[in-house]
Amino acid sequence: MPASATKSPRIAVLADSDTRWKWGALTARRIAPAAAGRLDGYLLRGRATPTPRQLAETGASADSLREVTGAEFLRAMTEESYDILVLALVGGGVQAMLHGLRHAWGGGRRPVVVTGYVGVVYEKLADGLLLRHGADLVLANSAEDADRFRAVYEGVGADSGAVTEVALPFLGGAAYAGERAPRTVTFAAQPSVPESRADRTYLLDRLIGHARRYPEREVLLKLRSKPGEHTTHIEELPFQKLVRGRELPANLRLVYGHMGEVLDRTDLLVTVSSTAALESLHRRIPTAVLTDLGVREALGNHHFLGSGCLTSWDRLDAGHRPEPDPGWLDRQGVAAGEGSYATAFDAARARIAALLDRSGVLLPLNPYYTAETAPGYLPGLLARHHLGPDGAPLPGTPATRAEPGPVRQIVRRAARGAYRHGVQRVAPVIRRMGEL
Repeated sequence: MPASATKSPRIAVLADSDTRWKWGALTARRIAPAAAGRLDGYLLRGRATPTPRQLAETGASADSLREVTGAEFLRAMTEESYDILVLALVGGGVQAMLHGLRHAWGGGRRPVVVTGYVGVVYEKLADGLLLRHGADLVLANSAEDADRFRAVYEGVGADSGAVTEVALPFLGGAAYAGERAPRTVTFAAQPSVPESRADRTYLLDRLIGHARRYPEREVLLKLRSKPGEHTTHIEELPFQKLVRGRELPANLRLVYGHMGEVLDRTDLLVTVSSTAALESLHRRIPTAVLTDLGVREALGNHHFLGSGCLTSWDRLDAGHRPEPDPGWLDRQGVAAGEGSYATAFDAARARIAALLDRSGVLLPLNPYYTAETAPGYLPGLLARHHLGPDGAPLPGTPATRAEPGPVRQIVRRAARGAYRHGVQRVAPVIRRMGEL
């Protein structure tokens, strides 16, 4: 199946949300050891399957793109010939596909399998990493992440050789060269951080207050998704809902769109812990990571300890502009030395080229989690993805080859809309009632 690394490799990307599609598709282009040939995208059907609008906003394209179930994807991988496969999924999805692909491919030829993280890894480090173990390359977005990843694998006696240091694939854009006084302040909202209504309302109140304090500034509330859309994390209390009925200052606007385009006109980026902070820092835009709600693992802002970016709305209102620590930036793979970002993917390209050039077939995928190492965990995880303990599709799992007809497509869209409504609107109400 795999071709020589000197030829244009054919690549497949499986993603389960808009942010993971962006990471997967852009990563695939960067890690290809030669000029990438055809790139086929597969979107795993589920809660966060991106809409056309969300896909367009990512700026990541493919030669083909189709929505599939897990079983349909596994079938496609036995029928299509690829050189590289990027699994851009949540950890459980990666583990399920690794076992499903191991079963589907048997001992035959297979592509090089790559996985990783879409951004800052601030929670479930061990859990997420062990669920990704078994891929040929597990990409780490910085030197610090690479060290942490290897320590986790070695700590359980698993092979850490797959860990490969790269960088986030969507860093770029012109370096900031603005005036000292910001003209445009952007707050990068997150779907689930913070989580409570009180905390999200607090942030909105402070943003409104900042806009009123500085009427000469343009203040942007950068949103990830529109009502009814989902991304990597569930957004139970979207800011669009929280602003209803409020009189906003004339200089405060809610905006969507590609983050890079918003950063093009940003003089100060404010967030709790969004990966947008890394994009901003890479471009040397003044960046503030808020401490107003505490510095807590649940918020993810603890990741920025030592960065020099931690500050509060009170200090920002008073004119403070954070100064990032160069050493911290270097360890995070952002705003690094001249030209270093261009070489950040060289090691991954070299490893993939070596794997593609092997005269024999690659060894079968070998995840750490097996029926022997995790007999009380793995079977249930695989079952949630309609796979048996050996990775084979469970009896009755739909794996139709034909594209659904117009009526079925309409019914499917309606069902997905109802499901999303239940997750986003009904489930939170039920949870709150249960807490009474």
